[in-house]
Amino acid sequence: MSIESSGVSAPRSPAVAGDAQLELDHCIIKRPDGVYGDPSVLGTTFGAAIDRIFATSYLVDLDYPLLIKAIYGAGPPLPRSPDGHLIIRLASDIQPFSALRRPLYKAVKINRGKAEYFFEPVYVANPDDPEGPEILARLDVDEFIADMWGKGIRFGIDVDAVRQAIDAGKSERVVVASLLEPRAGRDAHVIEVTSDLHRSDAPLQLANGKLDLMAFQNRFPQVDKGVRLLKKVPRVPGTAGFELSGLRIDPPIPNDTEVAPMAGPGTVVEVSGEGEFLIAQQAGFLNVDSATGRISVGDKIVSRDGVSARTTGNLKLTGDFEEFGEVQEKRVVEGEGITIHADVFGSIISRGGAVLLNRNLVGGSAHNARGDIRVKGVASGSVIQASLGEVVINRAESCIVSGTRVTITHAVNCEIMADEVVISQAEGCAIAARTVAINSAGPRRQSEMSIFALQPDTARLDEVIAAMSARVEQFGELAARRKAEMEAMTNEPEVRKYVMLASKVRKKELILTEEQVPMFQKMALAVGPALKAIAKVSLDVKAAETEQQAGATLVAELVQQRSDSTGVSSVAVKRLEGETVVRSMTYNPDGTSIYDFPAKDIKLRLRTKRAEGDVILVAEEGAVDWQSGVSGA
Repeated sequence: MSIESSGVSAPRSPAVAGDAQLELDHCIIKRPDGVYGDPSVLGTTFGAAIDRIFATSYLVDLDYPLLIKAIYGAGPPLPRSPDGHLIIRLASDIQPFSALRRPLYKAVKINRGKAEYFFEPVYVANPDDPEGPEILARLDVDEFIADMWGKGIRFGIDVDAVRQAIDAGKSERVVVASLLEPRAGRDAHVIEVTSDLHRSDAPLQLANGKLDLMAFQNRFPQVDKGVRLLKKVPRVPGTAGFELSGLRIDPPIPNDTEVAPMAGPGTVVEVSGEGEFLIAQQAGFLNVDSATGRISVGDKIVSRDGVSARTTGNLKLTGDFEEFGEVQEKRVVEGEGITIHADVFGSIISRGGAVLLNRNLVGGSAHNARGDIRVKGVASGSVIQASLGEVVINRAESCIVSGTRVTITHAVNCEIMADEVVISQAEGCAIAARTVAINSAGPRRQSEMSIFALQPDTARLDEVIAAMSARVEQFGELAARRKAEMEAMTNEPEVRKYVMLASKVRKKELILTEEQVPMFQKMALAVGPALKAIAKVSLDVKAAETEQQAGATLVAELVQQRSDSTGVSSVAVKRLEGETVVRSMTYNPDGTSIYDFPAKDIKLRLRTKRAEGDVILVAEEGAVDWQSGVSGA
C-alpha cells in the first residue's frame, strides 16, 4: 500500500513513550493499526531510517523477513493488497528501548559467518525495592533484534531459534544468525533441438525384416533445409549473498557462450523471439569437427573414425564421402565421389564422381561406374576397374586393372585391359589395349611380358551389313512392283474418270444436279471393287517403304559402328628389357565395351593359352613400334 492510498499525508509521525518523543523518517509511517514502510523508498534509504529507530527504540511484533526484503531485497516477494499495491507492514508499534533492559543483552560471538549467543537467566532490579535483591527477568525477541542491529548483526537473524531459546529459559549457546552464501548462476550453454544429430549404430533392418549385421542403421545423419540443430540457452545470473552486517556478496558472473563460432558451411545462426538457433541452410549430411566444434551441412560426408565393423560397418551412401581413417578388410563403401586418406583393405564402389585413394590399396578393390580412379600409393593384390573413366596408379603389383585409359608409373605382374594404356615401367604384365605406350617392358621371374593389340573382328559385322543391305534392296524392289500395279489399276478409263469427278466434287469445283447424283452413285458402285484393290496395293507400298527405310537406317548405323571400331591399333615400347611378346587379339565391335569385363574374365583372357592370338613379334631388346600391321623391333 502506498502512502497516498493509506490516507496519511504528513511526512513524519511522532511516537510517544513516557516523556520521550521519536521523530520518524518520511519513509516510516505509524498508523493506529501498525507501522508501515513506504514501498517507493526502499533499500539504503529505508535501512538508514531503521537504523535511527533501533538506536533508541525497537519495533513491536516485527516482521523480520519483511524488513530484510525491504532493505536488502532478499527473501520472498513483498505482499500486495487486493488492488495490487505493495503492503509493507513492519510491526504493530514502536516502543523505546529502556536503558534498564539494554544491559540484559550480552555480547555475541561471531565465527565463520555465524553469530553465537549464550542464553542464560537474566535479572533486573526490583522496581518495588530498588535496593533489594534483583528479580528474574525475561528477554524479548523484538528487543533482541534491535540490540543485534546495534551490534552490527543485521542480516540472517534466526528469529525462531531466538524465540525458542528465550522460551526454554536455560543456559545454552545458540547460533542466532548466519550469513547467506551467494548462489551461483548458470552458464550459457548450447543444447540440441533435433534428434537428427544422433547416429544410430543399430544393425540395419532390410526390407524383408532381417537385420544386416554388417551395416549400421544411420551412421551419418542427414538433415533437411531449415531444421534447427542447436539452441543457445542464455546464462542465468546468480543470487547475491549477504554478510551478517548486511554487506552484499556478489556471485560470480556466469560465463557466456556464442553460437556463431559453431556455424560451419551449410549452417547459419538465426535469432528470433524464441531464442538463438543454429539452423541448416541446405539439406545434406551433418558433419561435426571434433577439433573446432564447428557443425557443417553439405553433400559430402567427412569421417575420421575409419571404416570397420566396430566404427561404421558397411556404408551405402547417397553423396560424396571423405574418410581420414582406414577402410578395413571386407568392409564396403558405396557412394558417389569417394576420397580415402588412409590405407584401404576393403572395397570401394562409386556410382559416379572421382575415386581418390591418397595412400595404399592392399587386397581390396575399387570400382567406378562413371568416373576416374586414382591411387597415389601402392596397389597390391587388388582389383581396380573404371567402367567409363581413367585409372591412374603410382605403383601396381599383382593387380587386375581396366578402364578407358590406364596410366601406371610402375606395373608388376598385372593384368591390364583398356582402350589406351600408358605405363612407364612394366614387368611381367599382360596388357590388352588398342593403343599401348610403354617406356620399358620385360618379364618378371616366371611371368612373361605379353602385349595384346586389340583389333576389331568385322567379319560378322560385314555379314550382317551385307544381309541387311540385300533385304533393303528386296523391299525396294517390292515397293516398286506394287507402285507399278497401283498405277496400272488407276489408269483404267472408268476408274480414272471416277477419280477425277470425285476429286472435283470433293473440292466443290463441280456441283451435281439432282438428276446427276444417281448417275454418280451408280458410277461409284461400278468402280468400287477396283478402288478397294488400289487401296490394298497402296498399303503394301507403304509397308514395303517403311521396312526399306528402317533397314537402311540400321545399315548406316552398322557401317558407322564398323568405321568407329576400325581405328588404328598401335604398340610402342621404347626399351625392351627381356623377352616381350606382342600378339593380336580380336574383339567383336558390337558397340559394347572392349575392356569392361569381370576381373576373373580379364585374367582368363590374358593369362591362359586361349588368350594367345596371332604373334606379331617376339623381341628381347631394342624397341617396338608397331602400327596397323607394320612392326619394327
